[in-house]
Amino acid sequence: MSADIQQLADLISSSVATLLQACRDNKTPFPDANAPVCPQSEAFRADQVAADATNAIAAAAIQLAERVLPPHMALMNIVSGHFKNAALRTALESNVTEILREAGPQGLHVNEIAKICNLDAFKLGRLLRMLALNQCYREVTPDVFANTRISSVLDTGKSVAELFAKAEDKHEGTPGLVALLEHLTGDSAKMTSQLLENLKDPKTARSDEPIHTPFNRAFNVDTPFYVWFETPEQSYRRRRFAIAMHGIAQMQPPDILGDVLDWKALPKGAVVVDVGGGIGTASVALARKNEHLKFIVQDFPGVCEEAKAHWSKEFPEVIDTGRITFMPHNFLTPQPVAKPSVFILKQILHNWADPYSTKILKALRAAAAPGTKLIVLDTIVAYACHDPTIDSELGVGYKEAPAPLLPNYGAANVMPYVLDMAMMILFNSTERTIVHMDTLLKSTGWKIVGTKRHDPPSNFYEPLIAVPMN
Repeated sequence: MSADIQQLADLISSSVATLLQACRDNKTPFPDANAPVCPQSEAFRADQVAADATNAIAAAAIQLAERVLPPHMALMNIVSGHFKNAALRTALESNVTEILREAGPQGLHVNEIAKICNLDAFKLGRLLRMLALNQCYREVTPDVFANTRISSVLDTGKSVAELFAKAEDKHEGTPGLVALLEHLTGDSAKMTSQLLENLKDPKTARSDEPIHTPFNRAFNVDTPFYVWFETPEQSYRRRRFAIAMHGIAQMQPPDILGDVLDWKALPKGAVVVDVGGGIGTASVALARKNEHLKFIVQDFPGVCEEAKAHWSKEFPEVIDTGRITFMPHNFLTPQPVAKPSVFILKQILHNWADPYSTKILKALRAAAAPGTKLIVLDTIVAYACHDPTIDSELGVGYKEAPAPLLPNYGAANVMPYVLDMAMMILFNSTERTIVHMDTLLKSTGWKIVGTKRHDPPSNFYEPLIAVPMN
């Protein structure tokens, strides 16, 4: 009866030994619990053996805790999520991490912290203590708090004086993670509180419309999220969200599309259409290494103008030579570029429920040549059970977690599921499993012929390659 907890304990023990040995062999010390995160502190993860060991340790530790806790206490960890969310939001928007960074490793009494951010000290202390339960801040002595390795990630790097003097510019020039967390703890929390009401309302319960979302209900608006964001009143949210999306991108390799295809093998002058490509960041990265290709980036007219201005300064060569052009286009309408070599859909389909994604894919299929390749870059959500496609062409190279871990690494692999929830509340859309994606593509005349699936817990932003079906 106790075999599974012994297996989990043994897995933790052996994986810790493997991790520490890898750190010694590579001369990349495992980071201190209270030292700020920096590139050097994360260097050990570059070794695949060390990375695999950390994944196993995290998944096994969480699963073991959930296994041995009284069930009602395990449920309390789930139920208390909104309390932790509120505490983190308060710390984020009150710049607590930066205050503690300037105070130094000895920490600062909550009375002094509260004085700087103009909050009630007694209430703030209780919120920080809640976060300290999860190693986000530490209580050095009673009511004296300091940063930890985890809370240091919440640091914008700016001075406290600047943050309070120019609150509207808080996220400008930052990597984007803090902007992402503020979005998730603030607006997303408000929207999520309306999820059940949305699921029960007959008007919205089974709707795929982007105006029937928890977002619409929470903010009492009847426009899609992305349209609402463009209104002048939402300028701060819009700027913060753009920086937040940059933060998510930083979690993945910058050249994630670079090895999806043999781009060098495409003929000179071959056309690559980046559908809904924003300002063209992905296409520019490919164009830098593939001068023989021509890229067309499609998006809203305003985005196209912004892109031209941006790249005329940052990389004028690709604009001046015509290697990249920007074309205003709504991807829900017929595709104007006929028979290109490649279509790219990077983070597009996950914003749209199946009826709309079907429309997008059918428009591309109608414009495709028999040899056109379609690259879909979305999050692929792993099952919480054994993946039946693991031995098929859809699961090539994909490895599940060792028993008795959940095959998807459980709560240690939370990111794809967070993104999936975000799609539900913002757009009435979804991140898809590999089977869902395969079914969707086949229904629109496309067949998956290649995947670049990543092992959990790195299984998001995974490229799929499809070709027209006969």
